[in-house]
Amino acid sequence: MVRSYSKYEQTDAFGVVASATSNIAWSLESVAQPGSSRPAGAGRAYSAANEEVLCWDVKKGELLSRWRDSSCTEEVTVICQSAADPNVFAVGYADGSIRVWDSKTATVVISFNGHKSAVTTLVFDQSGVRLASGARDTDIVIWDLISEVGLFKLRGHKGQITGLHFLHPAAAAGEDGVDSTLPDADTEQAFLLSTSKDALIKIWDVGSQHCIETHVAQTNGECWALGVSPDGSGCMTAGNDGELKVWAIDLQGLRNAASTVGETSEQRYLHERGTLYRQGKDRTLGIVFHNRSDYIAVHGSEKAVELWRIRTEGEVQRSLARKRKRKREKAKHETNGDAHLQEGTAEEKINIADAEIGEVIVPYVTVRTAGKVRSVSWVRIRGSKKLQLLVGTSNNLIDVYEIPQKGKMKTEADPEYTRTVSVELAGHRNDVRALALSSDDRMLASASSGGLKIWNIRTQSCLRTLECGYALCCAFLPGDKIVVVGTKDGDIELFDIATSSLLDKIPAHEGAIWTLQVHPDGKSVATGSADKSVKFWTFEIVQEEIPGTKRTTPRLKLSQSRILKVNDDVLSIQFSPDSRLLAVSTLDNTVKVFFADSLKLFLNLYGHKLPVLNMSISSDSKLIATCSADKNVRIWGLDFGDCHRALFGHQDSIMQIAFIPHPVEAEEKHIFFSASKDRFIKTWDGDKFEQIQKLKGHHGEIWAMAMSRTGDFVATASHDKSIRIWSRTDEPIFLEEERERELEEMYETTLATSLEDEDPLDAESAEAVSASKQTASTLTAGERIQEALDLGLVDLPLVRAWEKQKKATPNLAPPQRNPVYLALGNISAERHVLNTLSKIPAAQLHDALLVLPFSSLPALFTFITIWVQRQWNATLTCRVLFFMLKTHQKQIVASRELKGALEGMRDDLRAMLAGMKDLIGFNVAAMRYVGERVDEARLVKLEDVEEDEEEKQEGRSGMKRGFVDIA
Repeated sequence: MVRSYSKYEQTDAFGVVASATSNIAWSLESVAQPGSSRPAGAGRAYSAANEEVLCWDVKKGELLSRWRDSSCTEEVTVICQSAADPNVFAVGYADGSIRVWDSKTATVVISFNGHKSAVTTLVFDQSGVRLASGARDTDIVIWDLISEVGLFKLRGHKGQITGLHFLHPAAAAGEDGVDSTLPDADTEQAFLLSTSKDALIKIWDVGSQHCIETHVAQTNGECWALGVSPDGSGCMTAGNDGELKVWAIDLQGLRNAASTVGETSEQRYLHERGTLYRQGKDRTLGIVFHNRSDYIAVHGSEKAVELWRIRTEGEVQRSLARKRKRKREKAKHETNGDAHLQEGTAEEKINIADAEIGEVIVPYVTVRTAGKVRSVSWVRIRGSKKLQLLVGTSNNLIDVYEIPQKGKMKTEADPEYTRTVSVELAGHRNDVRALALSSDDRMLASASSGGLKIWNIRTQSCLRTLECGYALCCAFLPGDKIVVVGTKDGDIELFDIATSSLLDKIPAHEGAIWTLQVHPDGKSVATGSADKSVKFWTFEIVQEEIPGTKRTTPRLKLSQSRILKVNDDVLSIQFSPDSRLLAVSTLDNTVKVFFADSLKLFLNLYGHKLPVLNMSISSDSKLIATCSADKNVRIWGLDFGDCHRALFGHQDSIMQIAFIPHPVEAEEKHIFFSASKDRFIKTWDGDKFEQIQKLKGHHGEIWAMAMSRTGDFVATASHDKSIRIWSRTDEPIFLEEERERELEEMYETTLATSLEDEDPLDAESAEAVSASKQTASTLTAGERIQEALDLGLVDLPLVRAWEKQKKATPNLAPPQRNPVYLALGNISAERHVLNTLSKIPAAQLHDALLVLPFSSLPALFTFITIWVQRQWNATLTCRVLFFMLKTHQKQIVASRELKGALEGMRDDLRAMLAGMKDLIGFNVAAMRYVGERVDEARLVKLEDVEEDEEEKQEGRSGMKRGFVDIA
């Protein structure tokens, strides 16, 4: 009989506040306090947590929602919020896919897949209808959120896309009072500003799909950041060595560009205004303009955010006047008089357009952060008079800093910033190096450099946070009230969970304590160190005096009982469950097995080519499994010390290995788990020497692993800052099926890679190409369409012949149709083909249709003719028809058969579209009528009124005036 095994799946992931792979986004809270139009709290922060997006309440530090698509295991690389609808977020992933999320329901609205590599930047247009994405594959793709398709792909950059921004000259004209009517998203002339690692900045005409202007953005190699002013009149680019370049954008020229399309024009719309230099000389990674104030946040990869301020017109004039005055005084001393010249200079009107950029944009304050800055976002809370900055750092932290504005300060000294709120308790600042489970599997201890945390396994909430040294190992002592930690400095630290206090700190070893093991009898603990010794410590309860009183209190102490000296550094120790043996692995690649009572050598285990990093003894004390940096797992017998089997387990160093401590079933005694730096966890059968399952989920090296008492779940911790729980399910798995599934995954990966390499011949020279990407899912969808067409071609004449004969013979039995139609409720062939097409996601439909060969077009057009005649699903019918006409235009023109089919459906198609047009027109007119009635009733939201008043108070015109004059 074929043996089945229990399947393990990831059930929980926690410990991440903000991943360093993505930016963070800030948003106002959508829920207000009762009776108030102003939202409470400090807003919400949206951060990436590996493959998930987390929504945090910034003030309370609480996790509000978690967005995860079960079909995607890749890391989140960029998050972007729509300005038109604050509940819509676009999220880019490392595999090049994009998902549009609804924050209210935490569900995916649309999925796009058009890039070959990680998405690096996303931006919505003003209407929220179009989305532009840039990636490491150097392509820019424009997506239509209404049609759910990729419109086109722009190619011109030779490096990773680092910045995108839509320019809307018509909307800017409306703000300036030139034209109050804003055009529709479809008819509006939009432009796209892009920067890339190739040091170029480009302006693209979205309507004509070509680049109209290119400049070298940075003089020192690469352009890493783009920031555009809120009014779109200027922008700033940044690269290496702290260099910032300021550009003026000619919006008036872009407005007129629509009329000059097709004409040869030498007009430039982007003008360099000057160069600024940051204090830090590291690579600049982000530039963020404040929406309503004259401030710019600039950050690199170091622990600082530099704030710059745009001076008002009056300040610039005063600065120029002072400069001119000093110049005159200097000239007066040098020349001793040309009075006429001096008078003329004094009477000249100061024009701020002549000012250097350094006179207009000046450094304001440098905010020092707790970790290396990954991303910043301005916090805009209504009613607050201070600037607030949300900062996400690479050490798993989100902070909010408060900075006073220029006009609000009483003194002229540098402004003093404060860190007001922080989201930090939900994760470690550094990598977790050790995990330990309590005896009842309810609590999990995780230790890192500087921090020990106790977690509730069921709720994933952090119960305690304690400060410790650089922890390398940890364990719960019997009773689960005390945690013992071994540190890199050679200290043993004892922590009381109930009081959150450090009970004792013992300088136990002269070198790092790499391993720590509680004796199976629960009365002692053994530690192994880099000082070439294993020390044994017994637990003692001593009565200690309470300072200032004569009373005493019982306290746990560790007292050294024995010491075992070895020839090299000790990396791991392990007691056998029957307390008979002690295994010690050392730096010389060997494992020595001693008798636990007498410490006499019993066995020497040779075979590994690199040091053994961890080991585990089975619950029946018959097998020992060792894992090493040589990527091998070895299974040894503890009776004679013979190596049963050496298994090439992973592609990198294997860090942890563990048998199930107390298996419920006898068959699970020799099942063990291994975790490696290659990011995988594997389960093995120690009797058959076969891999059972490979668990994928972590995005970094796995440092620690803890096994539950009966093997119900496994906890692992990784360099990606996450702690993941892998739970046993009721689903059985079989070795043969698992190997077949792994082979299929490998083939699909190879297929996807080969499809990505197949670009059209003219794609290299073309500036704009179709935004298509073939994947395994689109190929499958195309095959389903082809299958439905083949079945339909057989069934259609059969049913038509039967219907014709039935008129003459009413009691004629129905024909023998394909079982597929009977299984689907005896539907017609044309309905089956339409249903097949409608089940394909809109974003994948075009790619699926490209799978069909040209020879299938007559069959498809046959069914389209039927759908048009019956007016079935007009939107989908037209979309399929027009896409196929566009794709195969030349062949269709040359085909008599297809031309005849098109002429046959032309009149019916016109009638169907005319009916749809009338219906939509009627609905639009009704909506306009309702809108007019609402305007007449003056139903205005309180939030809108408050926002308008705030805009007036903050004096947005100052910022606008200053930057427009720069342009």
